[in-house]
Amino acid sequence: MIHILLVIIYLAFISLGLPDSLLGSAWPVMHMEFSVPISYAGAVSMMIAAGTIISSLLSDRLTRKLGTGRVTAISVGMTAAALFGFSISGTYRMLLLWAIPYGIGAGGVDAALNNYVALHYASRHMSWLHCFWGVGASVGPVIMGAAITGGMGWNGGYRIIGILQIVLTVILVFSLPLWKGRGEEKRENGAIPLSLRQIIDIPGAKSVMLCFFCYCALEQTTGLWASTFLVLRWNVSAEQAATLAGLFFIGITTGRAISGFATFRFNDSQMVRIGQGIMLAGIIIMLLPISKTLAMIGIVAIGVGCAPVYPSLIHSTPDHFGADKSQAIIGLQMASAYLGTCLMPPLFGVVANALSIGLMPFYLLALLALMIVTHEQLCRR
Repeated sequence: MIHILLVIIYLAFISLGLPDSLLGSAWPVMHMEFSVPISYAGAVSMMIAAGTIISSLLSDRLTRKLGTGRVTAISVGMTAAALFGFSISGTYRMLLLWAIPYGIGAGGVDAALNNYVALHYASRHMSWLHCFWGVGASVGPVIMGAAITGGMGWNGGYRIIGILQIVLTVILVFSLPLWKGRGEEKRENGAIPLSLRQIIDIPGAKSVMLCFFCYCALEQTTGLWASTFLVLRWNVSAEQAATLAGLFFIGITTGRAISGFATFRFNDSQMVRIGQGIMLAGIIIMLLPISKTLAMIGIVAIGVGCAPVYPSLIHSTPDHFGADKSQAIIGLQMASAYLGTCLMPPLFGVVANALSIGLMPFYLLALLALMIVTHEQLCRR
């Protein structure tokens, strides 16, 4: 029964990744249909992130009241509804409206499942869980591309993913009895949920917030600006740069698959330090004014280094803060992560525009240094 539940959790994380890359892959067509500038995708993305932050901060209260299984099923169902809403949107304002329930649903799944796996499964499953997110994020654009070239349009792509989410919602509803056991329901329902102020005042909470903020800022800044860095700094063609920058995400996904096996030998803190070391090596390689090939290798190395950090930080949460506070802290971590995703990549865009894209490695280095400091503070608790 436990193995069946684990398979369902993996499927849920594939479904979480499926829609995450749809907007980027469909926007070149969507923005023309809505007659809006291409930059308007940023506002849709920020609305999704805002919804995710809200549900992440409420995850402790909701999970204690409803249980992980119900929160996951409701959240996936909400995401499915939002995807169908995207598919029938006739105006840009409708997209902004449907972005809110999409973000709320995605954040609910993310926080609830991360905490459940951190409490009930070994570290390797956390790495593989996030590897499956990468699988979903990689398949999403393929489905969207097939829908567009097949005459179904971007609307059809969103509908297909929406149907897949409905199927998963049905599976989750029927799997609800599997979530009970090992004292989970008692723990979730038997305690009073903490307020946001109480969560932030937990010793170490501020350090872990800043650590997650910096990690996601570094990951998303690299993912967003790697192509531009290669084009403007090393005169790589735009087409080649787009393909090579995609290797960054392949590095993360492949790295997480490998990290699952590495956890048999290394603990969570060691895995985070290994990842940080590989990221540091990648940034240093990017700084070397030698060749574009080395710059590409550096970007891929950063992706591989990113792989173990996020899953290992989440899995260590119950050890650092206790099982009774882990859902509250993980919700705070998710909110901090999405805040870093929202703020720091656009900020580097301002820096690059005002000064130089060549400052990207220094920007990443500053984020990494702050991440290392806050992680070591957390480990010394």
